[in-house]
Amino acid sequence: MNRALPVVRLRVPTDEDAVAWHRAFAHPDVMEFHGGRAAELSAYEELTARQRRHDAERGFCLWTMLDEDDRVIGFTGAQPWEREWGPTGEIEIGWRLAREHWGKGYVTAAARETLERVRAAGVPGVVAMVDARNERSIAVTRRLGMELAEVFSTPDERRGHCYRLELAPSSDTQSN
Repeated sequence: MNRALPVVRLRVPTDEDAVAWHRAFAHPDVMEFHGGRAAELSAYEELTARQRRHDAERGFCLWTMLDEDDRVIGFTGAQPWEREWGPTGEIEIGWRLAREHWGKGYVTAAARETLERVRAAGVPGVVAMVDARNERSIAVTRRLGMELAEVFSTPDERRGHCYRLELAPSSDTQSN
């Protein structure tokens, strides 16, 4: 299906976005592959603060995703994979979307914008770490042109996939 993607805007998370993320991710379907339930508000407060630091230091982060009416509907973006397992040190792209906005193309549109932004920041390639049962996120990786690079077991014995995409330098970074 080749439909037009919706308008989506990304911004560096604000303090208020912690509350919006907490509310948006409260649905059990959203959190199915992320522990089953939304984290406490304090976790989102710390996460949004960390993302502001990432953006200031690296030029990318997990950005707040806004719909056509400037409502917070989730996040998408990139950050270093800092766990001791998996692609440690590589840049992972990821997304999370409020349940009522699923199936409308927001994640694909936002993830494509993320790829452009990380490419402009000079990142040579990205990974996406996806639970092997998460068919929706796997479909997004395919729409982005990512390829399955590795199948792995997480420390809690879930099966996961690592998708990779090499990023050609953007015309902004190709100079002289």
